[in-house]
Amino acid sequence: MTSYDIIIIGGGQSALACAYFLQRSGLNYMILDDQPMSGGAWLHAWDSLTLFSPAEYSSLPGWMMPKSESKFPLKDEVIAYLKAYEEHYKIKIQRPVLVKDVNKTSDGFELETNEGLYHCKVLISATGTWKKPFIPKITGAELFTGKQLHSAHYKNSDDFKGKKVLVVGSGNSGAQVLAEVSNVATVVWAVQSKPEYLPDEVDGRVLFNVASAKYHAMQSGKEFDATQYSLGKIVMVPPVVEARERNALLFNLSFKAITEKGVIWPDGTEEMFDVIIWCTGFKYATDHLKSLNIVDENGKIETIETKSTAFSGLFLVGYGNWTGFASATLIGVGRSAKQTVKMAEEYLNLNIED
Repeated sequence: MTSYDIIIIGGGQSALACAYFLQRSGLNYMILDDQPMSGGAWLHAWDSLTLFSPAEYSSLPGWMMPKSESKFPLKDEVIAYLKAYEEHYKIKIQRPVLVKDVNKTSDGFELETNEGLYHCKVLISATGTWKKPFIPKITGAELFTGKQLHSAHYKNSDDFKGKKVLVVGSGNSGAQVLAEVSNVATVVWAVQSKPEYLPDEVDGRVLFNVASAKYHAMQSGKEFDATQYSLGKIVMVPPVVEARERNALLFNLSFKAITEKGVIWPDGTEEMFDVIIWCTGFKYATDHLKSLNIVDENGKIETIETKSTAFSGLFLVGYGNWTGFASATLIGVGRSAKQTVKMAEEYLNLNIED
């Protein structure tokens, strides 16, 4: 059995941010990544996906992302940055190593993987959401004879040229997929509620600053109203702005059933489609922790900030506001990672003293 002070599960931006601070701690750590190369979930994103912020607002701790010629860094630029970041800081990582199961031991955690057993005193889960795409249960979905896919598996619009496509979901992914596919296909946008848009000048920089202000206000016991900058609203990235200019951001309130050839709208009419693209979000990719019996149906675990309330020595980083404000962003995860490594060090030192 291979043993470490700390093991991080996941090889994306959250894991790298934790490793940055662990490099300076002197602790014996290892990242276990199930992907074949650097990049984390970005390896699976659609081809045209970009960040919401310029490079200077999209960097991990310690080393800035190189500037992009585009307004926002492209997918391939983000992957190249994550790879270079690993190499620059000589981050300790093994891949591909799939963690199948985690069990508690008397002195830490035992991990069952495709490469054998690992043991650690502290475990940091940083697996994000990509592996757990969510598609709502809709009457008749199993009858549809056309193609169905989740945005997690959408790559580009090439396969949809000349087809009739239904895009489902009112968030950022829905708006961006709609914007791209509507250039080559007839697209209908189905939403549960009217999409809300941020002002054109608001991007990830503003959203991060708002999240930070909200965090500090809560730390001080003050109230902070950030509703006008809610992350639930759509960021007007260039493709979405372009779609608005050609009047493509039209929507229908969601259908009530799916048929063999299409969907039934609330007024009872049926409309035919060749493809349904589900842009309906994700659950948390924490199946590897199920044996601990602390994971709910959405993959969520009860925590105080990033620290598990059920097991000492277990931390979760980068899962969104559940584990720290803006912690699912490149720039935002640094704060959660730094705090987590500090708590892990204190936990290990306390156990050594005991």
